[in-house]
Parts: sequence; structure tokens; C-alpha cells
Amino acid sequence: MEKQNIPENAWKIAGLGADGPFPELEEKLSLFGQFVGDWDILEDRFFEPDGTESVQEGELHWGWILGGRAVQDVWMFRDKETHRVIPAGTTVRFYDSKIDAWQSVWITPQGNAVLQFLGHKVADEIVLDGKAREGTLLKWIFSDIKPDSFTWRGEESKDDGKTWVLAERMRIRRRK
Repeated sequence: MEKQNIPENAWKIAGLGADGPFPELEEKLSLFGQFVGDWDILEDRFFEPDGTESVQEGELHWGWILGGRAVQDVWMFRDKETHRVIPAGTTVRFYDSKIDAWQSVWITPQGNAVLQFLGHKVADEIVLDGKAREGTLLKWIFSDIKPDSFTWRGEESKDDGKTWVLAERMRIRRRK
């Protein structure tokens, strides 16, 4: 995948960027801190209710922010016609020591949505639980986590968690 030219000032908003994790929370921050860097989305597969699937590619960029107490990512996808990489949204995540969980907020202007999640380590996965505006329960799951790759999947439940349906799955590899 061709490397996207990201403006040099992209992470230089005064007070936003940080060089690394906040030292007193480094161990807890490593759950999502392990993803800091640049990644290629090799395959983003959407599963529609009618059984059809669509696939796209993209890239993902993570960085430390707010004095190293939080991480932010930007998810970008390649337009199939122009091949330009278009930002889809951003997530800000921080470890909340009062509840021993991660607070996470996804913002997507294209989707006109702001979604809140709580994240925890569950066995070898990271699971974020949230709810869509119309009430659909959401699970965003990071799995198969290795230093140079991971899988991300989104699951949905429209019956208060009795059944879950795979809505999206991404294969992601760290950029070299």
C-alpha cells in the first residue's frame, strides 16, 4: 500500500501530542499504547444483513496525546475510484483509574456519529462495549494481537445482547 503523505503538523496542535505514556500509568496505558505508530489496513470487510460483503483498504495512525495520559488514532480508508486516502474518524482513549477501564470516544463526521465505549482486557483480547444512537449494542474487539499485526472486528446486537452478529472485520499490519 502506498504511504499517505500526512502533513508534518498533523500531531502538532499545541498541548495535544506527547512523546510517550505518562510514567505513573505506563503499565495500564500499555493496553492501547502498544498500538502507537502507523498501520496498514490490509482488508476491511463489511458484512451486510442480506449476506453481501464489501471490502476496502486503508491506514491507521496512533499517537500519544494529553501529556501521555491518552492515545488518539485516526482511521483512514482508500476511495475505490480515486485511490485517495480519506479520514473516516478518530478515537480518543484514556485509562480511567476510578473504574479500572478505558473510556473511549469514536467520532466520525462522515457517519454523523459520536460513540462512547468502555474497554477492558478479556483474556487475550481487548473488548470495547458501547451502544449506537438507535440502541444497537456494539462490541469492538482487538484480537490476534502481535507486535506487527492484529485483527479488529465489530459486532452488533439488536436484541439486548442475546445474539451477536459480525458486522465488520479488519486485518491490520504495522507499517515498516
